[in-house]
Parts: sequence; C-alpha cells; structure tokens
Amino acid sequence: MIDKTPTHRFTLADLAQRFGLELHGDGAQEVHSVGTLVSADPSQVSFLANPAYQKQLITTRAGAVILREDERENCPVNSLVAADPYLAYARIAALFDLRPATASGIHPSAVIDPEAQIGQDVAIGPNAVIGARTVIGDACTIGPGCVIAADVTIGEACHLGANVTLMDGIELGRRVTIHPGAVIGADGFGIAFAGDHWEKVPQLGSVVIGDDCEIGANTTIDRGALEDTVLEEDVRVDNLVQIAHNVRIGAHTAIAGATGIAGSARIGRYCLLGGSSGVSGHVEIADRVTVAACSTVFRSIKEPGGTWSGSIPARPIRDWQRSLAQLNRIDRLLDRIRRLENKNRKLSEHE
Repeated sequence: MIDKTPTHRFTLADLAQRFGLELHGDGAQEVHSVGTLVSADPSQVSFLANPAYQKQLITTRAGAVILREDERENCPVNSLVAADPYLAYARIAALFDLRPATASGIHPSAVIDPEAQIGQDVAIGPNAVIGARTVIGDACTIGPGCVIAADVTIGEACHLGANVTLMDGIELGRRVTIHPGAVIGADGFGIAFAGDHWEKVPQLGSVVIGDDCEIGANTTIDRGALEDTVLEEDVRVDNLVQIAHNVRIGAHTAIAGATGIAGSARIGRYCLLGGSSGVSGHVEIADRVTVAACSTVFRSIKEPGGTWSGSIPARPIRDWQRSLAQLNRIDRLLDRIRRLENKNRKLSEHE
C-alpha cells in the first residue's frame, strides 16, 4: 500500500513562483496533495480545465483551484491562473507523487547473461532475465519478471514495469517508460498462402523507440518485416494498443487505448488518435491530424491538421460498394434537386 501521509508541503506562493502562475488569494496557504473539485479539502489543490465541471467550482472547498482567467470570478477559494490549467495541474501533481523510487541493485533471482552490460545505479527486479550482449544504460529500472532478449539496447533512465518483454535487437532511447505486460518486438503478422496452407514470412526488422516515449500496459509493438518499426521521440501510447510491423509514428504523437495500427502505416508528428480508432495498412497520415475515437482511417490523409471521424459497420461487400458509389454521387444529386426545386418555385410563381 502506498503511504499517503503528507511528506511534501508547498505554499501557494511557492507553486505560483515555481510554475509561473498568477496567484489570487492567500499565498501563505499550504497544500500537500491534489484532489477533485468535489472532494478536495483546504489542504489540497484542484483544477478546472473542462467547462462541464463549472458547477463543481462554485461549491469547491479546495485550498486553491488552477483555472483560466475567465473562470476566476466564479472561484470561491484561492486560485492559480494558468493559460493551460491541465498542464499546470500535471506539473504540480508531480510534486505529490508518493510512489517510492526503486532502489538500485540486482535481485538474487535475476538471470543475467555474462555478456550483458549493465550500467551504474540500475535496479533489476526478481526473476528478470537479461540476454546476451544486451546493454542497459545508467539509472534504469527493470521490473520483476521482465524478459529482455539478446542484443537489446536500453538508454539511460528507462523504466520497465513488471513482466515487460523486449525481443531480440530492440532499441530504446533515453527515459523511455514501458508499463507492465507490454511486448515489444514480437513477430509481425506476416504470412503467405501456399494454395492450401499458410507459410510464415520471416520478420527480419526490429523496433526502434526514441527518447521520452511511454508505452502503456499490455500494448504490443511488432518488429518490422524488412525495415524497422519506429516510434520517434516523445510518442505516448496508451494501454492495449496494437502497432503492427513497419509502422512509423512521428514525434509527439499520442495514441489512446485499444487503437489498432496496421502494417506499414505512416503517422505524422503531433497527431492524436482517439480510443479504439483504427488505421489501415500502408496509409499515411499528415502532421497534427486528430482521429476521433472509434474512427477508422481507410485512406491517406495528406493535409496537415484537422479532425477526422467516422466508421461504418461491416456489411456484404457488394452492398458497401454500391452505397459508397451512391455517397460519392450525393453532391451531384443534391445539386440536381436544388435546380429542380428552383425550377418548380419559378413555375409556381409564374402561375
């Protein structure tokens, strides 16, 4: 159990100065944790980023609320004004993270190949397995039950939760976080049909993950078939996401849970993919595109920016093709209807 006894206390003046916020109220007020607008007491900081919770602001008992300037007049308690309240909250909440840091050292039950290279101040948990010629950088944490195969490279200050699997030849940059149960570098889904049976296509690439990436629990990222599967720096992937072979994801892109990305897709920088969305194979998505939750991208999106949404349930393919052809003609049909309506209106007026 995490000890929630307050160990860090900050005055509101301290927080305002540290994070460049505008303080309104009692700067000497001390806080030691964070809470919701409904549950926070005077020793806690809360925030308002979503207008849907404005009614909760009016009755909050928090010691202070992080909010935008235009919400300040509705706040009955101290306030910390921020251009982006959620970002300011994230930075303040990090001060109160009570989860204990893992002490460095190698557990006696860990199995480490003699050819592996382990950096300084590394923590390796119980029953972890480290393969031959693997290199683990300084200040890394390898959780219990992790399996790291041969020829893996892990940059400094990475954190692997329990039961993470890194297959042969995987490369992680610095400060990468991988949550429990994730599998990086399993074979991609490569099969060829030989008339009456399937034959496996060798998956000869690897997975390369850049600095400051975060991979969610039970997510799977397949190794490439020929070229590598690549996540550029600061990519954030939620739980239960499937990233297939030869996918490339641009820097600073965020992908929500249960999303599936098919092989050889290319996703740009600063993109957002909503939960349970899908991207078809060999599709390219330009920079700064948002794909709404439960939407499927079937064709390339070439124009940067913008939000895409929509998914139609499966149906017999001939029905779908007929419907799609009709959808593609709908603008012409509407234009024809408008002309007919105008013509009828003029005839009625003439009569």
